[in-house]
Amino acid sequence: MYSLTVRDHFMIAHSFQGEVFGPAQKLHGATYVVDASFMRTELDGDGLVVDIGLASQVLSEILADFNYRNLDEIDEFQGHNTTTEFMAKVIFDRLAGAVGDGRLGDGASGLEKIKVSLKESHIAWASYEGNL
Repeated sequence: MYSLTVRDHFMIAHSFQGEVFGPAQKLHGATYVVDASFMRTELDGDGLVVDIGLASQVLSEILADFNYRNLDEIDEFQGHNTTTEFMAKVIFDRLAGAVGDGRLGDGASGLEKIKVSLKESHIAWASYEGNL
């Protein structure tokens, strides 16, 4: 399987509900490094997994919706703990939607999987991987 990965970052504030989160129940910040990997069995007619420029642009546009925001104030996240795992799936869903909408170019129609990893630090991260 071929893969192409693009990287970006975003900064947020949020808090969590539940004793399991200890001091993270209070409002705190996080800076995430995001890796989005696009996968397919065969390269497209141009020898690409996906257009790297479009992949970078779309990832940046998706992250701009969250950058410098308090996730607790975003209506669609009400009732959810915006954990690293949760946010990896949110970003995956938006990337998958962008593929379906053609925002990653015609060649992206052959993509089979996307994996999104959010790194909180050099020692902790979470990912979500799914089929398209």
